[in-house]
Amino acid sequence: MLLTTLPPMPQDAVVYVAGIIAVILLVFFARRMFHARREVPELIDELEGHDFEEYCAELLRKNGFTDVVVTKGSGDFGLDILCEREGVTYGIQCKRYDKPIGVFAVQQTYAGRDYYGRMVGAVMTNQYFTEAAVRAAKKLNIMLWDRGYLDEMER
Repeated sequence: MLLTTLPPMPQDAVVYVAGIIAVILLVFFARRMFHARREVPELIDELEGHDFEEYCAELLRKNGFTDVVVTKGSGDFGLDILCEREGVTYGIQCKRYDKPIGVFAVQQTYAGRDYYGRMVGAVMTNQYFTEAAVRAAKKLNIMLWDRGYLDEMER
């Protein structure tokens, strides 16, 4: 068997091949990081109502909220979480749905905010809000924290 040796590669070719390998590895790891970040938020769509409330409470704690309390399931007067941040008290309604959130959630939060004497009311959801809900929230001074906002809080 006759073995032949290849001539040495020019230095420019080595740099070129190394660059291509580096780009391929960069794309591979960037895709893995992107998919890893998306896995956790997608799991929230599978949570039951109370588990979603606990998830939201933990997310609030990780984002600097204190005195985070999940209210009892029934008779909560429209709020699922009571908390505080930088001296401002919040009352939060959590909605884990498979469709956009409507006006009723905003109304519940408005009533609950006043019942509990909270400074700020917010609706926190794994979805997005209907146009009517957005209009009502603006009129009633209720914050809307949608899927995009939860994703930002998760980072």
